[in-house]
This record gives sequence, structure tokens and C-alpha cells, in this order.
Amino acid sequence: MGMFGDSLDKAVQQAFTRPIPKSAGAQMRYLVKQLKGTRAVAQMLRVSQRTVERYVKDQIKRPRRDLAERLEAEVTRRWQPQVRARARQAAATTNGIVIDTRARFGYTAAPGTTDDARLRHLTVALPPHYAARLFEAREQGAGERQLREIAAEGLQETYFKDGGRRAAGLQVEYTDLEHVEFGL
Repeated sequence: MGMFGDSLDKAVQQAFTRPIPKSAGAQMRYLVKQLKGTRAVAQMLRVSQRTVERYVKDQIKRPRRDLAERLEAEVTRRWQPQVRARARQAAATTNGIVIDTRARFGYTAAPGTTDDARLRHLTVALPPHYAARLFEAREQGAGERQLREIAAEGLQETYFKDGGRRAAGLQVEYTDLEHVEFGL
């Protein structure tokens, strides 16, 4: 996806209670069980059905690098869906989400204030409703731009406006993103 989508996925993966299967055979068996057949797994991974069957029987043990990456990504995407859902629900209702970012922040504010954009490194706990909006947008297939706008709005309200206690007319621009990481 992109920087925001990947970071949201990584944050939810931190809630996993067990690691994903390590061997290629165990990963293939997991996918075959999830997709209820070797044909669907073969189509998804872009390999032959016979190749999938050989991994399931441990006749092949070490996949090519590109297949190993696709295999691990698909297993990770499907691993522990209930744990993943509980973590998202907790973040969206009670805990909120922490964003750690390094980007250029500029402002549109009242006359007489500085609006020069500058590079900042921020670690801010966003309230639960911003976590809910981020996860909902991610599930609906929102692009990086939409996710960035939601995060910028959250940073604007939480960090720059201090929950409405200051800088009432301030509009924050979130550009030149170098790093973003979410935590639950």
C-alpha cells in the first residue's frame, strides 16, 4: 500500500499473541486451510497447484525469495483475525492510537504569526475517534492521501490546537513526510 497503510497494519500486528508460522510448509498449510483448497492458494501466489501441494507435503522446503515474500505477506494479512479486530476495536473506542512522525508542518493562521513550514518530529497520542476514522478508512480502501489528511487533522486538533484551548483558526499542512509509525 503505502507508508500510512503499512504502518497501520504493523501497529495492529503488534497485538498478535502468537507469531506466524515460520516454515514455508506450515505457511502453505495455513493458507490452504484458510482458503479451503490448493487451487485458490496457487492462484493467489501465482504458482502451480502442484507446487502448493509439494510445499504442503514438505517436499519443497525453501521457496524463491519473491514467493517467500508473497507467502509471508498473505499469511500475515490473514493471521489472527479476531485478535486483530479486538485491537482495532480497543483503539477505536478506549485507547486511541499513538502516531510518531517526522514531517514538515506549515500553518495557515492569523496575521502576525509565523506560518513558515518547518521539519518536526512529533509523537502524539490521538484520541479514539481518530483511530476509528483511520481504521475505517483503511478498511474501505482509502488511499495514502486520505489517511494522511485524517492524521493531519488529528495532529492539528490534539497537538497544535490542544483540544480547542488555543489557536482557534489554525490550519495545519502536513507535507514532506519522512517517517510515520503508529502504535496501539
